Amino acid sequence: MKSGFSRTAAPAANSRHPRGLVSSISVWMARLIVGAVLMGLILVAGTAVRVWQVARIDNYTPADAIVVLGAAQYSGTPSSVFEARLYQAGRLYEAGVAPMVITVGGKQEGDLYTEAASGKRYLENAGVPSDHILAVETGSDTLRSIEAVADAMGARGMSSAVLVSDPWHSLRTRTMARDAGLRAWTAPTRTGPAVYTRESQFHGIARETGALLWYQLTHFSADFSYTAGQ
Repeated sequence: MKSGFSRTAAPAANSRHPRGLVSSISVWMARLIVGAVLMGLILVAGTAVRVWQVARIDNYTPADAIVVLGAAQYSGTPSSVFEARLYQAGRLYEAGVAPMVITVGGKQEGDLYTEAASGKRYLENAGVPSDHILAVETGSDTLRSIEAVADAMGARGMSSAVLVSDPWHSLRTRTMARDAGLRAWTAPTRTGPAVYTRESQFHGIARETGALLWYQLTHFSADFSYTAGQ
């Protein structure tokens, strides 16, 4: 008795199997890609929310020192961004938050003054006693500045700091300071170009979100001329 099955039927069925396998792999690859993109978006969005949340914190808990992160200066005159930070530091000093103010920041090629020195001179003119101001004249970006401050504070037996910078810069500076071994919290400026407009606020949050993610991934700074021209 002859079989009712054709000898050519089996190969035809087998020929469909590789295409089905490729299709199944493609579906899983697409799912993995979509999942990775969604996880990335959640991570970015979550970091942006944390940048915004910490920017709103004003912690006036007493500390060993008030640390002012540097910004641009012009022949010893602080830029508007830097002046806003120094003004906030002066207010904190007058309120008795800390007995010492630390200014930090080096200088660009061709500058006569460092950011730290110009900041110290501004505070002296504002009435802060010179012997209550420490100028740490090194640091070309946030990470190097924080590390220089941590070393200077450690050498003087100080371990806690309230950090003064722009609101959106707060979370990254606090993260770096704590990584450097300091007990640190933030009381950012509420004046100056960083907070003038919605556009500047959005730009600051977006920039700091990327910079913080980069630091957490690599432990390198990502300032990209953060203070240049400010």
